[in-house]
Amino acid sequence: MSINVMKFGGTSVANLNRIKKVAQIIKKKLINKNQKALVVLSAMSGVTNNLVEEFSRLQIDINDPEYDSILSTGEQYSSSLMSLVLSKSGLKSRSLLGWQIPIETDSNYSRARIKKINSKRILELFRKFDVLIVAGFQGISDDDRITTLGRGGSDTSAVALATCVKADLCEIYTDVEGIFTSDPRIVRSAKKIKNITYEEILEMSSSGSKVLHPRSVELAMKYGIKIHVRSTFSEKLGTMVVKEEKKLEKEIVTGISVSDNEANVSLKGIPDKPGIAGEIFSLLSEANINVDMIVQNITDDGRYASLTFTVPVEDCSKSVVVLKNSKMKFKQIKFDKNICKVSIVGVGMKSNVGVAKTMFEALAKKNINIQVISTSEIKISVLIDSSKKKIALNSLHKAYKL
Repeated sequence: MSINVMKFGGTSVANLNRIKKVAQIIKKKLINKNQKALVVLSAMSGVTNNLVEEFSRLQIDINDPEYDSILSTGEQYSSSLMSLVLSKSGLKSRSLLGWQIPIETDSNYSRARIKKINSKRILELFRKFDVLIVAGFQGISDDDRITTLGRGGSDTSAVALATCVKADLCEIYTDVEGIFTSDPRIVRSAKKIKNITYEEILEMSSSGSKVLHPRSVELAMKYGIKIHVRSTFSEKLGTMVVKEEKKLEKEIVTGISVSDNEANVSLKGIPDKPGIAGEIFSLLSEANINVDMIVQNITDDGRYASLTFTVPVEDCSKSVVVLKNSKMKFKQIKFDKNICKVSIVGVGMKSNVGVAKTMFEALAKKNINIQVISTSEIKISVLIDSSKKKIALNSLHKAYKL
């Protein structure tokens, strides 16, 4: 038995006509009786946003388990509808919710992590069915509550299921033809990338590129699952996510990404003593707040420090409240939501000099001020004013001749 693992995003299943088109794509994969299809679906485009908006009116913490129960209904609807269309076309199909497999997760509601998937259940069902349609983005906790994996979590569902059934490839279908050197809606000269490494797409995904969820890439890299990112609306090959040694041409910079989901929090007048930063970030960690970029400065007399860090914009207010309500001593706390993070990524940066120089000079020529800088082996990120985003992306794309 050969199992094709496919995932279709919200725009791919946005309405009944598109669902019928996806059904045809699935049907083409089943060329003989030995072929099966394990399909993960997102909610129809816009449905999850509407559910989030409705929930927000209640002014209840998103860590409430009922939040996950509400959000999971979007995928339930799209997967059931897809199964009906496939059944009508003559295929033996059924839909599955996360808890029916089950996809076991921790109890970190709204951002749950997968612990285990019952592969035996899936393989047993394939004895009866040609296609299994799994509602993405969801699972079940130890206390039998529905959980969700965070926005974009259907990618993670798909790769986890591919791992579970020992598939070699997971196809991610979206509304674009692959992964581009930058956001083509902002940078018109952006080009499709033929091959990209796990490390590169992981850095790009965590830096704002919305093609793949970062946790899906982590799973694929850990278990050696190849990912093919391609368009639902075109038969052209997309972008293959591969191991570094499989990528023959290693550009200095492979892509440029931007994240608008950033908020800048600054603490001033912190007593400069050992362990103070650890205390601050322990408080944020206990509140389940993810911190990204960090910069610390010391006053000339060495008595006080200032600390600046970034968090997801939805956690900004929570971060401020957590720190204000703590026993931490500081003179001032400020935040800024009008920022964005721009990152250049490429495995070729490991063996080339002058990459940072090119970036900073390109931004300086456009009079763009850099607020914070962070680096890794294959990435340089800068924090800038969000109003400069388009200028920055186009300038860097030109500077690196992408």
